[in-house]
Amino acid sequence: MLSRKHLLGLENATREDIELILDTADSFKEIIDRDVKKVPTLRGKCVVNLFYEPSTRTRTSFELAGKYLSADTINFSSSTSSVQKGETLKDTAKTLEMMGIDAVVIRHSSSGAAEYLSWHMNAAVINAGDGTHEHPTQALLDMLTVREKKGTLEGLKVAILGDITHSRVARSNIFGFAKMGCDVYVAGPQTLMPREIEKMGAKAARNMDEAVEGADVVMALRIQLERQKKGLFPSQREYSRFFGIDKKRLSLAKPDALLLHPGPVNRGVEITSEIMDGAQSVINEQVKSGVAVRMAVLYLLMGGAGR
Repeated sequence: MLSRKHLLGLENATREDIELILDTADSFKEIIDRDVKKVPTLRGKCVVNLFYEPSTRTRTSFELAGKYLSADTINFSSSTSSVQKGETLKDTAKTLEMMGIDAVVIRHSSSGAAEYLSWHMNAAVINAGDGTHEHPTQALLDMLTVREKKGTLEGLKVAILGDITHSRVARSNIFGFAKMGCDVYVAGPQTLMPREIEKMGAKAARNMDEAVEGADVVMALRIQLERQKKGLFPSQREYSRFFGIDKKRLSLAKPDALLLHPGPVNRGVEITSEIMDGAQSVINEQVKSGVAVRMAVLYLLMGGAGR
């Protein structure tokens, strides 16, 4: 059982909780490969996916995770709900809770939305991305993917590259990988680098090549155009030239370095198709890890010992 009732982020998560989630996810991966992908672990439980922003990977994997564990899953879309009539997040949550749900998975454009929801609900709240704050299950699946390939997380050099300022994925990965004993380096356009980044547990490289050199893990981030002000970089072509990852830049990392991306990928901008489809890429493995991690989180918050 996790030490906290909700999963709101990794900034305040313990290393023990992170290890428990990763170990539990490891055990669930076998279910995904079965012909019949079903265990009765969460039979009778109900999970609501409360998504106020578009999503493919996160929403689908949470839905599958619940179904593989035999929970009832409901997908809530703000565009076809009473939100369009002015209903607040708090009132929506209380309405759903009175229907008997056990957990809510929320994605929202406002930072802090998941924590706000946890103040007003008895059901478990899982943060599936809130504004530019955190995306904890993405970081957990990234760590699971790396641990599976490398055997350990301790002592690895992890380079996180791109739009750091607007990336909730970057924040959760910095917190998570640093707590697990990794040396985390970040790099990208100066206009997309937050101030005092080192207080989060990362080291700000002087340039992209310094961050990638000798890295065990190279993670490219999506350009968050929907959250940016205009003029933070000249063009996508210029971004690709100076801050994109290609075969030459990736060669600065260790020969067995892993290439990650949270998706969706802008091919030819953040990374080239050549390396995205190459031997070092574990982007497809990240998707599989995502289902396993979300199964683990649902189980530990809803069906673990003592619950």
